[in-house]
Amino acid sequence: MVETPRVDVAAEAMSGVVPAGSAAVALLIVDAGPVVVGKFAEFFTGRIANERTRAAYARAAGQFLGWCEARGLRLEAVSPLHVAAYIRTHPGSAPTVKQHLAAIRMLCDWLVVSQVLPVNPAAAVRGPKHVVTKGATPVLSPTEARKLLKSIDTGSLAGVRDRALPRSRSTASRG
Repeated sequence: MVETPRVDVAAEAMSGVVPAGSAAVALLIVDAGPVVVGKFAEFFTGRIANERTRAAYARAAGQFLGWCEARGLRLEAVSPLHVAAYIRTHPGSAPTVKQHLAAIRMLCDWLVVSQVLPVNPAAAVRGPKHVVTKGATPVLSPTEARKLLKSIDTGSLAGVRDRALPRSRSTASRG
């Protein structure tokens, strides 16, 4: 009897789940057994609808699980200490590290709900602080706002409404 390698079975479970090349199933997951491989695949199919988020989270999970494998950890042995050490030594920018931590937390939450892990080792780990001081949405100056309001055609009912809306908001906020 020819035995199918563990990695091939896991790769088959993940085919079509994440874009090719974005992540392979870590041996840490494969070694935990076929039920865990299935739960891992379910996480990426059922929990993350957006394809880009799924790919980013798959990369993040793959990197973390690879880090754990390199240290000889088994899935059930991963603790908050390990997650914190990974996050503290992650070479990425603060937003990247926060995204990786979010992916690890979400995956571990799923593994807890699926009764694979007793507790989420990433739940109490804090990520780096990242504050965005300037938003991406441009703000109009008072002159630009007046020019915009004056450009509204008040010859129609919709135009009268649109012109009145900013005024009604400013009086409501004073009240």
